[in-house]
Amino acid sequence: MNAPHRGGLRPLQRLPLLMLAMAALLVGVGGGLWRLGWAFPLPASLAAQGAAFHGPLMVSAFFGTVIALERAVALATGWAYLGPALAGAAGLALLLGAPPAVAGGLACGAAVILLLASLRVWRQQPALHNLTLALGAASWLLGNGLWLAGFPVPRVVIAWVAFLALTIAGERLELSRFLPPSPLAQRFFALFMALVLLGALLTPLLPDAGTALAGLGLLALALWLLKQDIARRTVKQQGLTRFIAVCLLLGYFWLALGGGLLLGGGALNGSGPHYDAALHALLVGFVFSMVFGHAPIIFPAVARVQIPYHPVFYGPLLVLHGSLALRLLGDLLPESGLRPWGGAGNGLALLLFVLTMVGSVLRGRRAAP
Repeated sequence: MNAPHRGGLRPLQRLPLLMLAMAALLVGVGGGLWRLGWAFPLPASLAAQGAAFHGPLMVSAFFGTVIALERAVALATGWAYLGPALAGAAGLALLLGAPPAVAGGLACGAAVILLLASLRVWRQQPALHNLTLALGAASWLLGNGLWLAGFPVPRVVIAWVAFLALTIAGERLELSRFLPPSPLAQRFFALFMALVLLGALLTPLLPDAGTALAGLGLLALALWLLKQDIARRTVKQQGLTRFIAVCLLLGYFWLALGGGLLLGGGALNGSGPHYDAALHALLVGFVFSMVFGHAPIIFPAVARVQIPYHPVFYGPLLVLHGSLALRLLGDLLPESGLRPWGGAGNGLALLLFVLTMVGSVLRGRRAAP
């Protein structure tokens, strides 16, 4: 039997939270494809909700649930599971057609719980990486609060990007203890993180300045990670270790490109090639590269299953980056009609990734004694 962690949930009890996250992912991706002109097989009401709330579903309902669940498992405290539960409920509220204020309120509650959990860890171990994770949670609360207050998504999305970027950077900084950055390098990291946070704070009121400042911080953070991350060395190894390193290094490339697009493109307006290219370089190229690379480690810890490595893991990764390059080429050449095909490839990559993980779990079960 699966024993509960102290004050936590058994692995089987966590599955409903993962199911809520996966439902938000399915409808969010379907809505994104519907926006690009593809007839994704969803009921009309769900397709409409997915298209209207693509950003909140992907960031708060999917990533928010998964990140908050990971934090709750690590903290092993019962109340921390309220974070992923509220985030999943926010996504469910959107899928059921509840007013956005209901989902926004639930998402704010989820962010508060994640922030409290992160601050508790930081108080126990006041290290820079734990502070970074706490500031990432604060960025999520900022973004959800702005959305609840009625700010349009283009003014909110920089805070959501800061949430994901700082969460990932904090986790990578924690792992850098195997190749510790110098005190000077850590001060630069703190400076770049501050630029991202300041940009997120300024964007709702000064969109041009805030977006450019956040872009500068993200670009600098990408270059810092490329230099300092242990992935530069582990990419020379074999098997799962190399796969994770490849995912990380590719992700940092997209983070740099997305930051550069924000820095040089002015305020985001909610549509057009610049908006599409900048956000998908960051949220598909960077963030999903991190998901692909870390899932074989994090998912076993959350769900207590084995995910044995296989070279087939590279298949979804190649489709993800190839299709994203096609999508951005379509943004650069709007008359080419390439953007919808690139978007379809992004969705296909996520489907292949899920199928690959499920297949690996089944192989792990067969191999288990």
